[in-house]
Amino acid sequence: MEVITVQKRNPEMRAKKLRSSGFVPGVVFGGSLKESVSIQMDEGTAQKLVRTKREGSKLKLDLDGKTLSVQVKEKEQNVLKNEIVHISFQVLEEDQKVNSVIHIILKNADMITGSIERMLLEIPYASLPEDMIDTITVDLEGMKTGTAVTVADIPELQSDKIELQVDPESIIIRLSDKLRAAKQAAEE
Repeated sequence: MEVITVQKRNPEMRAKKLRSSGFVPGVVFGGSLKESVSIQMDEGTAQKLVRTKREGSKLKLDLDGKTLSVQVKEKEQNVLKNEIVHISFQVLEEDQKVNSVIHIILKNADMITGSIERMLLEIPYASLPEDMIDTITVDLEGMKTGTAVTVADIPELQSDKIELQVDPESIIIRLSDKLRAAKQAAEE
């Protein structure tokens, strides 16, 4: 698991000045911490973290020589300024369940001739840290128009180690013929 080095943040330095100095503010909370800890990390590390990790991803933070297992809880960005505003981390305790989300990734979407309707982009759940799932890939190759994939159709979600916080019959994606029908109507 990747280790990110962070430092305690000087509480007297304003976040805007911190960002202009090449650092990104953040916070670590929960778990064994008695109170939340304001942190900072260099902007390059934060940029890499935002590119490679999603909310719910597990990693380790090195905070003043102490290694903490955490999940990315929230990433706040200003897209217009291409700036990371703030990152929040939740400490994970191996014997305590944690709420998180699984991100759905579609594979071979370009092979679908119709339209892909995405109903769920992520699936909320709770589990112990060792059983956390970051992403699930749904391969669309060979799926026919009219197919609907539900939460219950995903084998990884049938584990008794995770508690789904969504109805198992919830539709993740549905493949429809809308795109082809629209093209035919335009041609006529």
